[in-house]
Amino acid sequence: GRDGGEGRCIAFYSYKDIEKLEKFLQGKPVAEQEIGRQLIFETVSYAETAVCRRKQLLHYFGERYEEDNCGNCDNCLNPRKEFDAKEEVSMLLKTILELKENFKANYISHFLAGEVNSDIKSLNHDQHPSFGVGSDVEEIKWNSIIRQCIISDLIIKEIENYGVLKVSKKGKAFLDKPKSIMMVEPKKYDASAGETLIASGGKGAGAADEELYRILKDLVKEVAQEEDLPPYVIFSETSLEDMATRYPITKEELTNITGVGQGKAEKFGEVFLETIKDYVEENEIERPDDMVVKSVVNKSGLKVFIIQAIDRKMPLEDIGSAKGKSVDYVLGEIENIVQSGTKVDLDYILEDLLDEEYQEEIFDYFRDTEEDSIDDALEEFDGVYSEEELRMMRIKFLSQMGN
Repeated sequence: GRDGGEGRCIAFYSYKDIEKLEKFLQGKPVAEQEIGRQLIFETVSYAETAVCRRKQLLHYFGERYEEDNCGNCDNCLNPRKEFDAKEEVSMLLKTILELKENFKANYISHFLAGEVNSDIKSLNHDQHPSFGVGSDVEEIKWNSIIRQCIISDLIIKEIENYGVLKVSKKGKAFLDKPKSIMMVEPKKYDASAGETLIASGGKGAGAADEELYRILKDLVKEVAQEEDLPPYVIFSETSLEDMATRYPITKEELTNITGVGQGKAEKFGEVFLETIKDYVEENEIERPDDMVVKSVVNKSGLKVFIIQAIDRKMPLEDIGSAKGKSVDYVLGEIENIVQSGTKVDLDYILEDLLDEEYQEEIFDYFRDTEEDSIDDALEEFDGVYSEEELRMMRIKFLSQMGN
């Protein structure tokens, strides 16, 4: 309040806003994305915490607040139920040490809860003997325990190292002599708020403007019918969601959309840009002002190496080994390259894997299906073809038909 008057602080929080902010990070340099994700994590932590807000704010700025109840914030005025977290904290600290103190909060919470994601699978941590050791506790509660351990100085969060968690001296002393430690139960938000905080950007995060998304989805079906192609060959659902979040109106802006490169922007972009521009003008929409241009670094580096290696007909195993990556990771990068509109030729690999008649069978499947889901393809062929074979055939199909 001004001039000695009473001041009230009211915070409005919706997880939909977080999803929108996460989408704005796409296309920025990796280091900038990591910093942005850490800031979003801190914001969500503050909004969803049941701990004294004064204590959390002061801790963020490097200060300590020793009082149990500040008597001012909503959490202290309406305190949550407490529980003895002795076992959970011990389990958490042991897990961080077992994983060599190399991972962030979100990874640790998923690991403890036994929830498999692409990061955990790529490191084979779903086979780790301690994976899921805390599966009786929800992932959202593990995140809450981690935050409270950070505030209690049992864990150090290295911001300069993208938020990697380390066990402090105080934490190690706790492990030597575990004792009762009271923590508050996390607040319960709706289903969307309880989902994974920082995902890897997978399908299904949702469009910010659902009406525009519906318009674009109808449009992609029309274009697909004209081109005699499945809709996903034109633009994926992830690309449409991103368009309905960031409202691109030029080809340069369109190439910043997830899964859209120069090739696709030139081939299919014009009618989509006109539709988005008309929608923005009719509804007087204020577009985000950070439609950053993808850096040259993002377009070169690993992706250029992969394209050149494919041109030289290198085996996928050798491409991965040269960069310390798995074949699964390399295939994922090739999929991104092709979905952005660049052609690649994997025939030199496919010829050794599949006879021509089998290739034609898979090719026809992807031509006729409405979705490009590999899970659906695996179910359709009932184990006749491996996931790797189907992914490579999908890459071939998209290269030939969409680029």
